[in-house]
Amino acid sequence: MTEQAVVSPETESFVPPTLSEFEDTLNIVHRVARVTPLESSRYLAEILGVPKVYLKCENLQRTGAYKLRGAYNRLRQLSPEERSRGVVAASAGNHAQGVAFAARELGIQATIFMPLGVALPKLQATRRYGAEVHLIGDNFDATLAAAREFVAESGAMFIAPFDHPSVILGQGTVALEMLEAAPDIETIVVPIGGGGLISGVAAAAKLIAERDGRSIRIVGVQAENAASFGPSLEAGEPVTIQTSPTIADGIAVARPGDLTFQMVQRYVDEIVTVSDDDIARAIVMLLERTKLVVEPAGAAGVAALLMNRVQVSGPTATILSGGNIDPLLLQRVIGHGLAASSRYLKLRILLPDLPGQLVRTASIVASKNANVVEVVHTRHATELPISDVELELHIETRGPEHGQEVVSALRDAGYRVRLGERY
Repeated sequence: MTEQAVVSPETESFVPPTLSEFEDTLNIVHRVARVTPLESSRYLAEILGVPKVYLKCENLQRTGAYKLRGAYNRLRQLSPEERSRGVVAASAGNHAQGVAFAARELGIQATIFMPLGVALPKLQATRRYGAEVHLIGDNFDATLAAAREFVAESGAMFIAPFDHPSVILGQGTVALEMLEAAPDIETIVVPIGGGGLISGVAAAAKLIAERDGRSIRIVGVQAENAASFGPSLEAGEPVTIQTSPTIADGIAVARPGDLTFQMVQRYVDEIVTVSDDDIARAIVMLLERTKLVVEPAGAAGVAALLMNRVQVSGPTATILSGGNIDPLLLQRVIGHGLAASSRYLKLRILLPDLPGQLVRTASIVASKNANVVEVVHTRHATELPISDVELELHIETRGPEHGQEVVSALRDAGYRVRLGERY
């Protein structure tokens, strides 16, 4: 579900933030937000050949994502009269939860508009935080239109998900915590959707680096099916792109914000993209190696590092921006990630229609210490020779080399084998 920027007069002129503004905001944000751990990943450091790789665990933040920081700071700035009107947000997930939680803490009525297909855990969490939730629209555009109509009718304050100075200042407090805990960081890799997180992190990090007389590199990572910043930077202004479905719905934004676009232009050094397969691999790696549950958008930075999309030489950090993943989606992503890492293979094997072939094939797989988890045996596919049958085996392996051993053994025994393909 693709979110879009909401243009407001406050985003039309760019005023660079100051380090003191970020420091003051940190004190405000810490009234509700946790100082999340900055974990070190030896596994990633060894793969990249760098001294250290740090993981900023905003997936362990209250509400399960960094969004609480910006939402609380934005609501905290509202006047008593504005608070009395209530606040409104349109979101498919983390922004909704951040606004709902912040509103509850400040005693403000929150009304949240969410698409009909929103994940059940995100819907339940938003309601538990005390917000009134309206499920409207099969897509985010319809949801956003309903929210705007409600704002026009009620006079409530619309809380933009990323394109507002107070939101950006709140998100930038992540960088202050990171560089306080690990001043040696040279590169920060940040998931990027609408640009609120990377705008705040990049600005704060660059200001700290300038104060300390050194440099910090900022790299943004977008899902390749929703990468709006590349075309926008080429055009020199925010442009709306046609997005495609992606598992990283938290960073699926069709148009950068006006303010965030200016800040990315000024502070961000590079933007790269990753595929859904890359993200799935990263989620599986994080589960296995760090025991952390991270949503697809939150794993984008790790995906970029694993796939060498970012060239690094010194201490590097990335932000695990959220952990709000539907268990059903997690189940599918794990399977997809294992398949993308060649640890879960689907083999199609053409067999002569003779007794004992299934047993013989299974014995070959077992001899290579691979585990069969599913078997489909058919003789009715129209493209098969009349004297043959097709055996589809789903097997677990230890990785690409082990999988190739199994395939080679089957071929050496005279069988025709394809990886997940028809003949």
